[in-house]
Amino acid sequence: MAGSTTIPRGPHEIAMARGGRRAAVTVAVVELHLRDAVHASRAGTLRTTGPVRGVALPPLTGAVHAALYRPAGLGRLLERQAVRAALAELRAGLVAAGWLRAFPPGRTGAARRSLKQLRYRHPLPADRAGLQAEEILLAVALYGDRALTALAPRFARDAGLTGRGGSTERESPGLSCGSGSGMSCGVV
Repeated sequence: MAGSTTIPRGPHEIAMARGGRRAAVTVAVVELHLRDAVHASRAGTLRTTGPVRGVALPPLTGAVHAALYRPAGLGRLLERQAVRAALAELRAGLVAAGWLRAFPPGRTGAARRSLKQLRYRHPLPADRAGLQAEEILLAVALYGDRALTALAPRFARDAGLTGRGGSTERESPGLSCGSGSGMSCGVV
């Protein structure tokens, strides 16, 4: 199955293939923000506003929500065990789908072509007027910081997702998943 090139199911997978762990977690944070379940707190941190009722959250979004038992910035959130485990599972699915290579870590040609096609079919919106939550999440998954700046500028800035060191763009080489396996998965 490693050779198959199915399109990932959702924005978390697309974000992971485009920009790595940080981009995928950012999509989860924005999803929670759109559900009014997470707000920006002091000094670029995030905090929950309580439980998310009436909807089943994707695994990564649920892990992010649970990991915000105490306010945290995106960097700290990426270190929390539940988030690391959900990211490892997400990455394994992308490797199995043929979008990511296990070694050396990175995007496959099929992923690059598919991301290009998705960007062509879904151009970056100028603002959020008339957009559904799914369209906002897809834009953040495909365009990262540019989408955050256009669609959720105040939240992105206040939560530390953009500006002063915050970014959803590609991670630096050598960052690890923190899974304890010794395998690097920060560059995808």
